[in-house]
Amino acid sequence: MPQKPISAERAAANRANAAKSTGPHSGMPSGTSEGKARSSQNARKHTFNPANFTVLRLEDLAEVANRRADLIDCYQPVNSQELWAIERLALAQQALDRCSRTEAGMYTACLNESLDPDGRPLRLMYLEMVEDIDVLREQNRNFILWEGFSRLMRQSKDVLVFLRLQAQTERLYRRAAEDFERIRRLRKELTNQPNFDPQPEETKPVEPPKTNPPDPPAVPPDVPPTPPSPVDPIRKPFITPDAPLPRPPASILRPARTKNRVP
Repeated sequence: MPQKPISAERAAANRANAAKSTGPHSGMPSGTSEGKARSSQNARKHTFNPANFTVLRLEDLAEVANRRADLIDCYQPVNSQELWAIERLALAQQALDRCSRTEAGMYTACLNESLDPDGRPLRLMYLEMVEDIDVLREQNRNFILWEGFSRLMRQSKDVLVFLRLQAQTERLYRRAAEDFERIRRLRKELTNQPNFDPQPEETKPVEPPKTNPPDPPAVPPDVPPTPPSPVDPIRKPFITPDAPLPRPPASILRPARTKNRVP
């Protein structure tokens, strides 16, 4: 269906309405340089909080924030999609370093498994291996390290799980780098959003949880002593189990049985 031509009056009205929504300009209160700088950040819909990606008591809050700042300074993202890819790349680098620290801890556990409580190796090389040659200390330590690794593998499968996690982390880093290059090639098609602040966002230090103080010992209220209840003259006194039972009166005792005497 062909569209109807727009009249000259309608076209003029459209141009007038479009002129009112061209962003901050010098004739508006927000037309200052400060207002334009704020309006350039309107398209940013997400924030980056390093505390969400930091291992408690192991990693510094500023570590991943500094990685993000370094990547922003190096690649100079021009829109929110490039910034998101940069942040993902920073998290992937953080995960790679975390795997390296975990690997160091794993080999330390292997060495611990190969030594006895006195620090001596649980297994030594065969005599044929060290005969007529000088074995360096580093070579001996490598042998002990592998012995501990073998012992640890026989005890649990945690090492295999870690190796799979390490391989997955490396794949995620390569994928993050590829995604950033793909988004970077779309700069001509995406809208630029300049003035990204490369400085890490200020985060408040996490205060340790406060433990509740112990409750003070309960002080019994000042309750007046209960007066003794009046004794009922009709009611019989209570007899404790240790007290002897009272003997019933002679009037209700059964007469003794007498034998019939033969006259």
